[in-house]
Amino acid sequence: MTEAPPDSPADLFVIGGGINGVGIARDAAGRGLTVRLAERGDLGAATSSASTKLLHGGLRYLEYFEFRLVREALNERETLLRAMPHIAWSMRFVIPVHEDMQSGAANPGSWPVARILPWMRGRRPGWLIRLGLAIYDRLGARTILPGSRRLDLRRSPEGAPLAEHLAPGFEYSDCGVADSRLVVLNARDAAARGATILTRMRVVSARRADGLWVVETQDTETGARHIHRSRALVNAAGPWAGEVVSGVLGQPARDRLRLVRGSHVVTRQLFAHDKGYVFQGLDGRIVFAIPYEDDFTLIGTTDIDHPDPATRPGCTPGEQDYLIACVNRYLRHPIGAGDVVWTFSGLRPLLDDGAASAAAATRDYRLRLDAGCGAPVLHVLGGKITTYRRLAEAALDRLSPHFPGLRPGWTAGVPLPGGDFPVDGFDALVARLGADYPFLAPAHARRLARAYGTEAWALLGGARGAAELGRVFGADLTAREVDWLMAQEFARTAEDVLWRRGKLGLRMRADQAAALDRWMAGRRAVPPAAAE
Repeated sequence: MTEAPPDSPADLFVIGGGINGVGIARDAAGRGLTVRLAERGDLGAATSSASTKLLHGGLRYLEYFEFRLVREALNERETLLRAMPHIAWSMRFVIPVHEDMQSGAANPGSWPVARILPWMRGRRPGWLIRLGLAIYDRLGARTILPGSRRLDLRRSPEGAPLAEHLAPGFEYSDCGVADSRLVVLNARDAAARGATILTRMRVVSARRADGLWVVETQDTETGARHIHRSRALVNAAGPWAGEVVSGVLGQPARDRLRLVRGSHVVTRQLFAHDKGYVFQGLDGRIVFAIPYEDDFTLIGTTDIDHPDPATRPGCTPGEQDYLIACVNRYLRHPIGAGDVVWTFSGLRPLLDDGAASAAAATRDYRLRLDAGCGAPVLHVLGGKITTYRRLAEAALDRLSPHFPGLRPGWTAGVPLPGGDFPVDGFDALVARLGADYPFLAPAHARRLARAYGTEAWALLGGARGAAELGRVFGADLTAREVDWLMAQEFARTAEDVLWRRGKLGLRMRADQAAALDRWMAGRRAVPPAAAE
């Protein structure tokens, strides 16, 4: 077992490498704290890579009167968009109004207030959707994203993929995001500011001693154990936050989390334009159909209570059938199970507020600080991707009394790695990359710009031809890119590369993925100097 010198404890030890953990680590490092973060698997390997890939205010949360949460998320959309214009982009969403949702619109005054302000749970007729969008447009700051408008789906191109009887509709703005890249770029920026990021490192125990936290970790690949000391501890373990309290800290649980499984299916491209759709299920749930990775459509999500974080979430046949049935109520050409090319599921650790259904459970977050014995621990409970930066700010503010002289919040407006270009400059960036590296196919240049932004030039270096990028593993993934991901982005396996640093797993065969895994294992076995 190795132990850090007793005179050099870290200021902060963060448990969990999802979006909240890496966001807190980045913010803390930028405020001058020494930070260590331990993640027992790959960065963002659980909840944070299994979202619906959106930065959004949460339009449907209005019907549960979550105005503070929606306002905060709406304000964050454009802050994040400016900081990461390579991995986030503005999107328009179309809400078709189904004919059976129009009933009752002539006499809304007869309905209870709780059903008409601002949404009506379950069935949402056109007038109510319009009211909700008006609130959505005005609730938060908006200077980049255009407001909502009414559509005639019989005459607009957005109506072409939809059933002929769907005539009225609405359109509004939110943003798409590459969720797992958001996680790794926060971790990279934290590391660049001095944080130590430890992946494949499980926290075994943590105890207070002499005013410090003594944290024991175990390398999940080698079995080696290490001791770390820190002045404060952050429990950002997501679905496993309760297990950290009871198992790692050995304390009684004080907070109740509700684990909710969100499943998605991915099909071949169902429509040619770049807008998403918002469909209403017969049970009142909202299901998105979103353009995904150029050639696919992402459909999701479900909200089903999940019993145990130890049980790996997966999209069940029933959930797949549910999602397909929901979109088929709206599509001109129905789809079936044979159109599905991939499914994925994630666990949302939601605050248990006693809501009657998983869909109604709050998406807000709670920060609970236990400052006992002079060594504080901050428990992060709940949250959503869109509000991760604000959550991190709030977390550091809660800890600030324990770090006199802590610098103020700084992350608003500071770009993530590769995001230092104008919010409307992505197409120009792609064109410049293609001009500087004319041997890249247009789709390849666009993918590299989307993943790495201005860092694509550092990745490609002085390459003057495709051969200088090395072996091609499949799709357009080259040895040069994989070396970058291993050296700069904490990737260790083919799964890390194909399903979290990007989504090239959608385009590669199983034998290609296996060959990549073997190659990466060989690279890990070679000392860095020799590998160069």
